[in-house]
Amino acid sequence: MQTLLPQAHAVPPGIELVHEDQALLVLNKPPGLLSVPGRGEDKQDCLSRRVQGEFADALVVHRLDMATSGLLIFARSPAVQRALSADFANRRVHKRYIARVSGVLAVDPTWQCIDLPILVDWPNRPLRTIHPDGQASQTRWRCVEHDSANQTSRLELEPLTGRSHQLRVHLKALGHPILGDALYAPPAVQCMAPRLLLHARTLRVLHPSSGAPIEWDCPPAF
Repeated sequence: MQTLLPQAHAVPPGIELVHEDQALLVLNKPPGLLSVPGRGEDKQDCLSRRVQGEFADALVVHRLDMATSGLLIFARSPAVQRALSADFANRRVHKRYIARVSGVLAVDPTWQCIDLPILVDWPNRPLRTIHPDGQASQTRWRCVEHDSANQTSRLELEPLTGRSHQLRVHLKALGHPILGDALYAPPAVQCMAPRLLLHARTLRVLHPSSGAPIEWDCPPAF
């Protein structure tokens, strides 16, 4: 397992280069930064463009929500991009997130599963909602810590599917929205943190060159 280590390479301020080799890059995306360009002139600054300013061969493989921090992989050739994209699509990539949520849950090492379909809330796009006509969506979760004084809990999350806003929608449905979530939490919970307290902490893939498993772990700042 590889942990977050300081690197000597020149990368844009506020972005940590976690791993670099000839096939891929792994970076720690800060919260509040788009993964890829959005629509409009005000949404062109993003992680992919900043990284490509230093690594011209960097290609997008997957994304994180703008408000979410954590680990992202970039491929360094079209062949590697296709291989990694196929691994994500076929659920051969292990991902684990950390979230701080509203409410006190019992600390329990046992994994539980939220199995609720998610549908685009068309009148309120880009929001998503739980709906029987939605896409099948599963999230494993367990509580690893709680704070009775502040009425919050710290959860580990493993998305088994990759729907947009999946973790945020599922935790809202569980009755424990994420602190600082401007889209899905009520105002009182939004105000409990200056940012969305959701972080992509652990990422494990089969390296596209060697086929050997490789894992990175990047603890959150919260």
